[in-house]
Amino acid sequence: MAARGEPAHRQAGLSKDERIDMRPKIPLPCLMLVTDRSLCHGATLPEVVRGAVEAGVAAVQFREKDLPAGEQLKLGAQVQQNVRGKALFIVNDRVDVALALDADGVQLPASGLPVALARKLLGNQRLIGRSVHSLQGAVAAEQAGADYIIFGPVYTTSSHPGAPPASTQALREVAQAVRIPVLAIGGITAENAAAVLQAGAAGVAVISAILRAHNPREAALELRAELRVKKEVRDD
Repeated sequence: MAARGEPAHRQAGLSKDERIDMRPKIPLPCLMLVTDRSLCHGATLPEVVRGAVEAGVAAVQFREKDLPAGEQLKLGAQVQQNVRGKALFIVNDRVDVALALDADGVQLPASGLPVALARKLLGNQRLIGRSVHSLQGAVAAEQAGADYIIFGPVYTTSSHPGAPPASTQALREVAQAVRIPVLAIGGITAENAAAVLQAGAAGVAVISAILRAHNPREAALELRAELRVKKEVRDD
């Protein structure tokens, strides 16, 4: 499969590493918004996403698992219109939907498709993320060829009420064990975002912190500011 915008004959002379380098890069530190339209109040999901991206969200993971493929395509296209050229657009789980929407990548659940199979279907030009809940899962995801991982839940979260929090120490161990970016998820807020970066996370993935906020755009601005401050401290 040729990379988007690159004719197949131009890729033919490229090495494997050069083709891999055509993938989008996860902006660091990364603020990723994971969607859940049921949490949006007073505005549609595409409208909320637009404001969040304008406020500094660097990646949007489209995650509307209860919708059939056709409805995912329709809503996903609407969301993508407010993302393209401004942030990465990642589709959760559904490789077919990701391909149909020409997304930047796919986020594989811990129990989802093997990374190698997803890569075979997606080619080398799209990102593949893997959600993991343990150190062993993180190491396995990197070895399988994932471009980044999302680890959690780090804190107690309403989106997974039965899942025990992993702690920032577990996050630190994961971040030290792999070389690919690790995004923390689960109960992340502006108040604890700095703590997860201190533990080694390359960014955060949030749902409620933005979508449940009275003003999602302002919430995204606050989160982005916390990540930016932490990056400046690291750079110093």
